[in-house]
Amino acid sequence: MKKFLLFLNILFLIALLSVSCNGQPVRLITGGYAKAGEKGLKIFDLNYDEGAIKLISETDAGPNPTYFCFSKKHGNIYAANEVMSFNGVKGGGITTLDYNSESGNAVKLNQLAVPNGGPCFISLSESENFLFLANYSGGSVVVVRLSDKGIPVGVTDSIIYRGEEGAVSHAHMISSGPTGNRVYVADLGLDRIVIYTLNNETGKLNQIKNGIVKLAKGSGPRHFVFSKDGTKLYVICELNSTVSVFNVSSGGELSPIQTITTLSDSFKGDSFCADIHMAKDGKFLYGSNRGENTIVTFRIKSDGTLILAGRASCGGNWPRNFVIDPSGKFILVGNQRSGNISIFRIDEKTGIPLEPATSYRIADPACLKFFN
Repeated sequence: MKKFLLFLNILFLIALLSVSCNGQPVRLITGGYAKAGEKGLKIFDLNYDEGAIKLISETDAGPNPTYFCFSKKHGNIYAANEVMSFNGVKGGGITTLDYNSESGNAVKLNQLAVPNGGPCFISLSESENFLFLANYSGGSVVVVRLSDKGIPVGVTDSIIYRGEEGAVSHAHMISSGPTGNRVYVADLGLDRIVIYTLNNETGKLNQIKNGIVKLAKGSGPRHFVFSKDGTKLYVICELNSTVSVFNVSSGGELSPIQTITTLSDSFKGDSFCADIHMAKDGKFLYGSNRGENTIVTFRIKSDGTLILAGRASCGGNWPRNFVIDPSGKFILVGNQRSGNISIFRIDEKTGIPLEPATSYRIADPACLKFFN
């Protein structure tokens, strides 16, 4: 009898732990184009059993919060406001929100104007003491200092890029490397990657030796991701629909090893790459094609180079941004022109998104991220 009761108690504890683990909300946050006063930031729960999302809350994150990042240190969301004039000041903006992970609500804390305008990407330094912004329209990058409470307090650096022979810069991404001691910028307009160190005292960026890496003319490097061990960099190029692979030296320098197309040989027409992400296990790489309207899947070989695994429909039109959930089982695609988020399960063996997908209607999705 005692053994039987002990057995029941063990089963009860296992059930409690299971409910506790499964009961933790998996939060998806989205941003997009919105006028001032509109609720451009939306927070969802992901239901793993159904493969569907449910809207929890909506928040005014300023005009056009088309990209954002999180600070676990401060519990804040930082939204880049992709505008050319912010609160009456020429330039773009940052809207800071306090995020409550239990309730799923976010409250506006602060707004700050940043120079040059048109910020399309925002990220945190490794120390979470600074924000980095890439200004697409302004052809520049900006560094912003954060207070002890994580509030943006002022610009510490602003670098405007000038091209040769009339070429115009369109900085599209700025982010720290895997070790945190290098900062990388993808310039879509000037077809290059620029590499810096960050002075954590002054907040200034300093270009490293051999810190400009040129890609093919007209390629348009847009976003990038590092391999899990930090030895490879994968850059998706918007204008020629390719992914370029680079070796990353111990000093952060890049050397090219491969360029591969993202499009099917049978596709005819215009297509423009957008986003790139790596599978949670580091075995597959994904890219989105706007025009072909697909998610392409590459298998990552032992030497870091890529081989095509397959492709799947994006479940809509114009897949600008996508994200892989924390479990690595789902891929969620924000289709900007069709106004929907498509949710696919990922085939564990092939890595390819499986159809059919579930879909959620949402206007102009531009950025999808999980708070995890």
